[in-house]
Amino acid sequence: MGQIIRVGLDTSKQVFQVHGVEADEAVVMRRRLRRRDVVEFFRRLPPALIGIEACGGSHHWARVLGSLGHEVRLIPPQYVKPYVKRGKNDMADAAAICEAVSRPHMRFVPMKTPEEQAVQMLVMVREQLVRGRTRLSNAIRGYAAEFGLVSPKGARHVEPLLARVAADETLPALARELFAVLAKECAALGERIREVDARLQAWHRQDERSRRLTGIPGVGPVGAVLLSSKTPNPHLFRSGRQFAAWLGLTPRDHSTAGRTRLGVITRAGDERLRSTLVLGATAVIRQVRQGKAKPSPWLRDLLQRKTPKQAAVALANKTARVAWKLMVSGETYRPGAAA
Repeated sequence: MGQIIRVGLDTSKQVFQVHGVEADEAVVMRRRLRRRDVVEFFRRLPPALIGIEACGGSHHWARVLGSLGHEVRLIPPQYVKPYVKRGKNDMADAAAICEAVSRPHMRFVPMKTPEEQAVQMLVMVREQLVRGRTRLSNAIRGYAAEFGLVSPKGARHVEPLLARVAADETLPALARELFAVLAKECAALGERIREVDARLQAWHRQDERSRRLTGIPGVGPVGAVLLSSKTPNPHLFRSGRQFAAWLGLTPRDHSTAGRTRLGVITRAGDERLRSTLVLGATAVIRQVRQGKAKPSPWLRDLLQRKTPKQAAVALANKTARVAWKLMVSGETYRPGAAA
């Protein structure tokens, strides 16, 4: 068996599939490994190029195998799929990864550090807690409506509603006891959200790039933390448009025969970061429509031609391009230059 120069590694919870080729592209290894044997196998293997599909746990394995002297590249799953010959099994996936990692124009996912993954986990935990509070608030409003007590939407209206319930002696004692249980759960969720927000703000304040990004209209601490942690190396993108396309904020291209046909946005890339930028753009447009902010000439003309939702997506596209420029250049946002 010749020396293996490239390996495709299909990861899973317990069983890993290895596909290795030598310099003349001849397949010299097809092997299944148990999870406990992976590190020892690659420790004995001479330094090689290893391709891994970017999925759960892939960054961990990239760091582990990189520490053993191998060059590890993470590939988006949608870029691996075209290289699967036929069928769907671990052996075919490993062969497709091995083929995809050798392409000269393949795009790879930058490996994240444990700290960057921890920050992203912080944002996801916050989102999970906020969703839980929203579900609980809707349940409380629904239960109260059954007894003729209605309240507007929004978390800030839940506490006054619970106070009205507690003071209403016409309600059955059992109902008031259950509302008290829900009130304690809602208060506990609010306290956890405040703790997570404090941690998020602390990380945001100590990160210089995250602080600079909040100067962009529509980018708050959460958006800045996501941009900073999910783009550890913005120089991988050639332009702001490529960065916006990576986020799925550019139109889908259906051009053919010299005729340009652009559709809806692709919605590719990270959904959480994209939705955060769109929500921030929506907030900016709401302030403009309410007369609380002065729009740029570009945004004013856009609002006259497009619906608010279309304008929000277009503004999020522009925000992503401006954010990429600030991350690459190290500059601070200047409203006059952006206009």
